[in-house]
Amino acid sequence: MFEETTDTLTKMGAQITTAEIKQQPDLWLEAFANYEKEQATVSTFLTAVASQAGGRPVRVLFTGAGSSQYVGDTVAPYLQAHGDRSRFTFESVATTNIVSAPGDYLTADEPTLLVSFARSGNSPESLKTVELAEQLVSSLHQISITCAPDGQLALKAQTEPQTLLLMQPARSNDKGFAMTGSFSCMLLTALLVFDTASLDAKRQWVETLAAMGREVIAREQTIQALVDQDFERIVYLGTGSLSGLAREAQLKVLELTAGRYATMFDSSMGFRHGPKSFVNAQTLLFDFVANDSYSRQYDLDLLAEVKGDNIAPVVMAVGTHSAQDFAGSGFYFEHGLATMPEAYQALPDVMFAQTLALLASIKVGNRPDTPSPTGTVNRVVKGVILHDYPAGR
Repeated sequence: MFEETTDTLTKMGAQITTAEIKQQPDLWLEAFANYEKEQATVSTFLTAVASQAGGRPVRVLFTGAGSSQYVGDTVAPYLQAHGDRSRFTFESVATTNIVSAPGDYLTADEPTLLVSFARSGNSPESLKTVELAEQLVSSLHQISITCAPDGQLALKAQTEPQTLLLMQPARSNDKGFAMTGSFSCMLLTALLVFDTASLDAKRQWVETLAAMGREVIAREQTIQALVDQDFERIVYLGTGSLSGLAREAQLKVLELTAGRYATMFDSSMGFRHGPKSFVNAQTLLFDFVANDSYSRQYDLDLLAEVKGDNIAPVVMAVGTHSAQDFAGSGFYFEHGLATMPEAYQALPDVMFAQTLALLASIKVGNRPDTPSPTGTVNRVVKGVILHDYPAGR
């Protein structure tokens, strides 16, 4: 797909999605350059947020819907260990949960930094979450990380001094149905903003990530060989941040094939507790293996167990080589760093999953750029009825 002409891809209904997957390594470098320019502004904003909390830790609440939620699910575990815990705590909650039950998730007297992830910034749940947070939380600051400068979220952020707007590279505002570059750029930006690692370390990681992403493009035929298998189910697993990523990975298959393949996601450890019964003789199982040597043991144990069951035809590790590798098959990044933090490793990992989903979509005769033949699922969700939340409740 990545070598096909524009005309050929257009006829297949795949030109937009293919291009948007392929361009991500360049977008990551651009996102880093944008962060580097804004680093002083970001630092000043976070210092002000913390100082206004009166010595109490600020609750950083990552939120979004669908893929935007899974950005938060991926970054929050890493930042709980590597963010500035002297000033912040980190949590991910879907806008869909907040909107439907705000009293369960928003606390009036808890200093809160609401971080909204949004591709278009026009999702009704995203806008309602901001409205509810402003209604219910007395000490509220916001960061809007979005890809559309003309979206309602971005326009609102520009008018509010308590909100920091972090625009993503223009090309990350995906025109295709599935979120690809928007997901990975927003994920990267959140890590750059809150990770306490040095700027030099972040620069090295991003440059390595770009090389790893280009490797996915160069190894398309390896992924095509997986898609050529006779299968009907796909499982994605991971540990920590990569457990959060597993949900995004399986969603790409559901979206781009319009549900033609059954999918499942879980943590490597959690998979044994019932979900493992999903595996049959037509299942592809992928585990995003951790670079952390302790966590990686659990990923490898699960892979060995499923391989030993002799049921699934494909049981594969996806990640970077280390002294501890799976004895079975693996998609290992030759340009990877064994010391790469898992939340950053998520970027090339998700490119693998996006590419597999793209190829699977073509296999079932779908059109990846407009994958929902019934039109019942849309690029920006429609049909949401929003209800007023009673004051003083």
